[in-house]
Amino acid sequence: MSVTQTGWGRRARALVSAAMAGLLMAQVSHADTVMITGANSGLGLELARQYAKAGWTVIATHRRDSTPRELADLGKQYASVRAERMNVATQAEVRALAQKLKDVPIDVLINNAANTSTGPAQRFGQLDFREGSDVLTTNILGPLLVSEAFLPQIEAGRQKKIVSITSTHASLTQPLPGGGAIFYRASKAGLNRAMLAVSEELKPKGVTVVLVHPGSMRMSKDEPARNQFGERIMVDIVASTLMKTIGSLSTADSGRFIQFDGAALAW
Repeated sequence: MSVTQTGWGRRARALVSAAMAGLLMAQVSHADTVMITGANSGLGLELARQYAKAGWTVIATHRRDSTPRELADLGKQYASVRAERMNVATQAEVRALAQKLKDVPIDVLINNAANTSTGPAQRFGQLDFREGSDVLTTNILGPLLVSEAFLPQIEAGRQKKIVSITSTHASLTQPLPGGGAIFYRASKAGLNRAMLAVSEELKPKGVTVVLVHPGSMRMSKDEPARNQFGERIMVDIVASTLMKTIGSLSTADSGRFIQFDGAALAW
């Protein structure tokens, strides 16, 4: 994933300072329930942790055969965390969980689960179409399936927001370095277009649908602070900033493609 916005370094340093002072969390709007797919690692896990700390009920989904240790530990720390198994690319599993949770209002749905593979099997001349099928199914059809299946719960929630984690790799107008990652890039472009259509469908229902690029993240301070796309931001900073951004969204934002700090991105 890439962040190529002008002046991002200055904004990143400002965000880090604010987070260290504890200001970002104080600005997060409270809601009852957030559902986060792919919540057992990376950004999904950090969002689950910070939402739980802020007092939300968290439905944290994963696709493992048993509850991942990370979510089990989080559930021990916060009673408001509910881990549920659901492979977003499997229609039967999504519909089964939607039925199980049919009476649970969901204020915010975060479509975070994704196949992020970008290896040599996605270079032209070496394309592995089995991998391509999984990437496209998980990254495009998965969020669509989850959003559709849980729409009644979202409509019953107070905030009525669907947030899908995407990437600037989806942009058709912003130049990006290098080739490769064909399936991944195509999947995020497809996700953007699909969710733009969903935003139009759901506007009359008062549901806000937004696409968010989380930037280039570091999962730990041991990882390099920069890569070929520029400065990398610690995942806890991205999560706390994204929570603030989600809290500020309204129906007027529906259909937007934004960075995690709310900055508009090129389609």
